[in-house]
Amino acid sequence: MKLRTTMIRFFRILLGAVAMMTVALLSAFITMRLAIHGREVQIPNFAGMTYEEAAAKARGTGLNMTLENRYYSAVVPAGRVLQQYPVAGVRVRRSWQVRVTQSLGPQRVTIPNAVGMPLREASVTLRRGSLELGSLAHLPIAGEADYVLAQSPPPNAEGVDKPAVSLLLSEEEDAEPKAWVMPNLSGLTLAEAGARVSAMGLHIAYAQEAATAIPAIPSVGATPAPQPVKVMGTVIAQSPAPGSRVTAADPVKLTIVH
Repeated sequence: MKLRTTMIRFFRILLGAVAMMTVALLSAFITMRLAIHGREVQIPNFAGMTYEEAAAKARGTGLNMTLENRYYSAVVPAGRVLQQYPVAGVRVRRSWQVRVTQSLGPQRVTIPNAVGMPLREASVTLRRGSLELGSLAHLPIAGEADYVLAQSPPPNAEGVDKPAVSLLLSEEEDAEPKAWVMPNLSGLTLAEAGARVSAMGLHIAYAQEAATAIPAIPSVGATPAPQPVKVMGTVIAQSPAPGSRVTAADPVKLTIVH
């Protein structure tokens, strides 16, 4: 009877401890959730505002704002927010960076023809037309470097989305071709030699078979001289010689033993 009473008291104490721990964990979880959500804000809708108005509203919400791009728009007036990221309604942490795109209104500028101009002159021409210099690409070509070969958008284009012109510029061709040191191909099969020179940008012009020499009959009592070991189907001679300076224009000639 006494043991039973003791067991009942023990289980009551254990259940009470478990209940208290459950309440404590639940309270901690709720407190943490409230603290996390208390640091979150909802992204407002900045569409149609001026950048100054949008930036002020962002600061009042606890957010930061960056003007990322400017695009032409026939719908949204110039100076107003055209797009934003993150979009309105998304919940983010305080001090989150919101990026916006500003409208430039309808396209009112004419895209000039910069083809044939040096880069410096093309840059000045674009700035005078209230345009920005976009991305630059280069193409090796005979002639002077940094001259405009092509542009995007093309001259007098309409309906462009951004006030920037990207240019393709000329680039001097390498005056000195790339050179390598000719490897030693002796002992390689034709396939192995071909793979070796191809990896260097070279090519085998032709491979010829070596003439089979008839060994001389030694005189009586003379000790025959040892002959070099030649594995059938391998390179025994090459041109250019190993160690020579070669370029992609130099043909490689091989002699194969069969």
